[in-house]
Amino acid sequence: MHEEDFTEDTGRPSKTKKKEAMHEIFEAVRECQKITAHGAHRRQVAYLGKLMRGVDDEPIRAGLAMLRGESSAETARLHRLERFRNRFIEDEAYLSEIAAVWPSIDLQHMRQLRRNALKEQENNKPPKNFRAIFQILQELDKQGAPAAEEEAGDE
Repeated sequence: MHEEDFTEDTGRPSKTKKKEAMHEIFEAVRECQKITAHGAHRRQVAYLGKLMRGVDDEPIRAGLAMLRGESSAETARLHRLERFRNRFIEDEAYLSEIAAVWPSIDLQHMRQLRRNALKEQENNKPPKNFRAIFQILQELDKQGAPAAEEEAGDE
């Protein structure tokens, strides 16, 4: 006997039923990926659509938006990193504030990248080092900031 036989009907599916439905959806997705015949693939997609009608799609949409970089939180994070980079390019002294957020940053390497980025700007060359600074900041941010996630005096 299932657990649901002993509980009163609350109008919503039990945890077991939800789990079974999710497994069924995942299996349908895997099956759809295997099918190469056009008609069969179309039918499988229609079946997937039928299964998905009863599922809350907001977590799926949020995950896809995050993967595509459309999340407002992700966009805000990238803008914050761009501000760090731009302030550092304008004034090397700003590196101390960056180091306060990410103590593990290689200061000497960052200074070299800044000098090279400024030379690239002067010579109208592609911004290779400018991008490298952003990539380093992004990697450090993914590893996590210690206590202060937001920069002091942002606006």
